[in-house]
Amino acid sequence: MPRTVERVRDGDPGAMGGRRSRATFRYSAFVPDPIADIAPAVPFATARSAADAESAIEALNHRGSVAGLEAIGPLLLRSEAVASSHLEGYDVSSLNLARALVDPRAARGSARTVAANVSAMEEAIAIGDRDDPITVDDLLAIHRVLMAGDDKARPGELRTEQNWLGGRLDSPLDARYIPPPEGEVRPLMLDLVSFLARDDLPAVAQAAVAHAQFETIHPFRDGNGRVGRCLVHVVLRRRGVAPRFVPPVSIVLAARPSAYIDGLVGFREGRIAEWIASFSAAAGLAASASVRLAGQVEQLQAAWFERAGRPRAGSAAARIIGVLPALPILSAPIARVSIGTSQQKTLAALKDLAEAGVLRQISEGTYDRQYAAVELFELVTAYEASVVAP
Repeated sequence: MPRTVERVRDGDPGAMGGRRSRATFRYSAFVPDPIADIAPAVPFATARSAADAESAIEALNHRGSVAGLEAIGPLLLRSEAVASSHLEGYDVSSLNLARALVDPRAARGSARTVAANVSAMEEAIAIGDRDDPITVDDLLAIHRVLMAGDDKARPGELRTEQNWLGGRLDSPLDARYIPPPEGEVRPLMLDLVSFLARDDLPAVAQAAVAHAQFETIHPFRDGNGRVGRCLVHVVLRRRGVAPRFVPPVSIVLAARPSAYIDGLVGFREGRIAEWIASFSAAAGLAASASVRLAGQVEQLQAAWFERAGRPRAGSAAARIIGVLPALPILSAPIARVSIGTSQQKTLAALKDLAEAGVLRQISEGTYDRQYAAVELFELVTAYEASVVAP
């Protein structure tokens, strides 16, 4: 059974908020059950929901039309990073994030933070693609990438002090949830990676339980939610359910933050089947919407081709249209490297595509001016709206 650990917080005579804030007080930290050998009893309906979600993700990854989606995969990974970061209070548009990724030196504020989340998700995918067992060090590596440059967060290190959610910044007084004491963190993380090594339960259910347990442990000083949602990518890639593309589940979760938090609370309280059902529904919805998007991307590329005057196969303009889903913002240097042609032909093709309305110039300059496939961002925005609709 889960347990609580009673702890004492020494009073701070200089604390703000009156006598109660300055007094010594006791609080309870929650310690969850280990999950390495968990065998949750789930209703048939929940098992069917997890199986349906897994089938939808597999169909997404194996259908022929996924080619268009695979091209847009990097953009949708950014879209998931935006949604995941939104749950932590960081807001940035997909367009501004894409610009930050093109020129990281110019990235500031939330755009820089969310760009780091993209890098963390890419690290998670690389870990999930490996055959080796997942280790605690792998999860530390994801955190190290996510929090690079933020020394206060201690990138790549498990926390060595008590943390809490909600309430006050300087004290667990009035906290909404108090995770396990720092001494419990490493044993629980070792138990978590043992659970990740299993292959005897549905992959979507495993991802749901792993994510909720990670959030319950809250092993880092900061960045726990974002690393926990990266963990979903690790599980689904490792289990072979999503070898090409993991649907952006975070978009669905971010659309209903209260239900998401309630689901995690329910998991801690033992309502594991309810959480698996909720997570499975989110994963299935994201996968189904992604299949529709794949076809829409292909239709948009066909429309670009017509609008550009049907450029001959192999021309610079045709090649640029081909790479736009993966590079929705590009400059001449980026385009030239991507399509392997001369500077002169690249510049001419970018100019022609801008005049045809395929691209829009979004920065000044000459050779390094930036262009955006604005219609692609509009398509992704519509996709996000369709995913979050009731």
